[in-house]
Amino acid sequence: MGRMLKSLFSKGIILVLALTMLLTGCFNSESASSKQGSGTKEKARYEVDENTPAWKADKKESTELTWYVNADWFNKEYGNDTITKKLKEDLNLDIKFLTGDDTKLNTYFASGELPDIITIFGGNSPTAQKAATWALPLNELADKYDPYFHKVAEKQTLDWYQLKDGNTYGYPSFSNTEEHYDTNMIPGMDAFVVRQDIYEAIGKPSMSTPEEFLAAMEKIKSQFPETVPFGFRGFSAAGDTGSLSHFLQNHLGVPITTEDGKWYNRNLDEDYLSWISTFNKAYKEGYISDDNFSDDNVKFEEKVARGDYATMFISGAIQLGGALQKNIASNPEQKYIAIDGPKSTKGNEPTLSQTGISGWSVTYVTKNAKDPQKAIQLFTYLLSDEGQYLTTYGVEGETYDLNAEGKAVLKPEVVELRDSNPDEFKKKYRLGEFWFFGHDTFALEKGQNEPVEATSQITDWAKGKLKPQFLLENTDPDQGTGEARSLTNINSYWATTLANMLRAKNDEEFEKLKADYEKFLEANNFDSIVKIRNEKMKENAKKLGSE
Repeated sequence: MGRMLKSLFSKGIILVLALTMLLTGCFNSESASSKQGSGTKEKARYEVDENTPAWKADKKESTELTWYVNADWFNKEYGNDTITKKLKEDLNLDIKFLTGDDTKLNTYFASGELPDIITIFGGNSPTAQKAATWALPLNELADKYDPYFHKVAEKQTLDWYQLKDGNTYGYPSFSNTEEHYDTNMIPGMDAFVVRQDIYEAIGKPSMSTPEEFLAAMEKIKSQFPETVPFGFRGFSAAGDTGSLSHFLQNHLGVPITTEDGKWYNRNLDEDYLSWISTFNKAYKEGYISDDNFSDDNVKFEEKVARGDYATMFISGAIQLGGALQKNIASNPEQKYIAIDGPKSTKGNEPTLSQTGISGWSVTYVTKNAKDPQKAIQLFTYLLSDEGQYLTTYGVEGETYDLNAEGKAVLKPEVVELRDSNPDEFKKKYRLGEFWFFGHDTFALEKGQNEPVEATSQITDWAKGKLKPQFLLENTDPDQGTGEARSLTNINSYWATTLANMLRAKNDEEFEKLKADYEKFLEANNFDSIVKIRNEKMKENAKKLGSE
């Protein structure tokens, strides 16, 4: 995913987390499918060719589609910027964008008056699971109207989103397959970083064992008393565990399953807890500030921008890119660099992870679609290289050129506007913001992007350390169930427990907090949650062909 797109992602991430809780009580499948369009009943109005995208054969002069995006913050403009102007021209297509929240989406389903296309967040939500009642199968649309779709869509992604009837109804943005992980095309964003000037001043020590880490913290506190020796993203009452839960677990290579392939509670892993105990010792020695437990993301990023932390465990280097860049713009010697930092006491290698096969947003063609032929053409176009170049770089010769190696390079004036006037850049070009079928790997594979000074070394360090965790995706209990409510309580309790363990007064209090967490699991039906997770992991393994 390019830098511009990551910026959008970071601004919307809080909203996205809220948007994933879709339609638990108001969904009415009968109303939603009561007024259906033509579906796949009509014959194609052009000659279908599996080797040619259908939009090139379709001579229909003008089509208008309505496209609902379940996000109030999405830009509804169409036809005025570089991307949507070209989209309109190539497909002879006008799009009327509609936006809203879950309440508005519920209203659409209750009335049965669905837009032509719908984008939601949460591929395992009740809405997505009931897609057969309100959406058209993409595989059938493609077979009849645009078989070229099968050449540009990822088969593993289509299989992942296949419902029990054998059809796939939605296609996600930023769905990463095993191949994407295997080819190291996904940028790693989680790392232990240290301010370079401080690292050099204390002799570039290893910080990979608990003893080495604490010794380095002591040197930092002694030589750089104006800094916080160790920092991390904070916690929240909603169950957010900052950087020190699953991000740290991945860094330490904590297994995701037991030896016999069952779901594993990584929170109670001995290796992981030994490092939480080490950080507790660091807290008691004054190497960790109490502010870490109360600062919101804005305050945390302000401190990063000033270089207040000597070392940090960060999750989302790209999202922190602005703060990291501000830091080195003011003080180049304070650049944060990634080092190995805390390592597994068991000898496990890091298994970092990023967006999985489920992706982010998911887009559907509804049964009410006025022109399903044009709708599947739109999907194919945006998934193809033609659409990916357009949404990532714009129009060749206008906003980018291809260099001698065939890589896309933004024109200098485009880069200058991006850096000097981001608002005008968005309005004029909209590059990186039309993300419905975007992909992490395209810009890395097809573009000659200038390295981002503040994060390039961090993402380089992460290369080769990313491993998919597809098996764990969508394994939480279904929304609205008793187990789902129990899990919400458990997650919130764990966030509080972890924060308290890090600040425990002594070993006895630390162990009591751990024991209380285990009792809370037992009292909140955790065995049933684990059973559900194991069942869903089996289903995932079957989808992945690894059963």
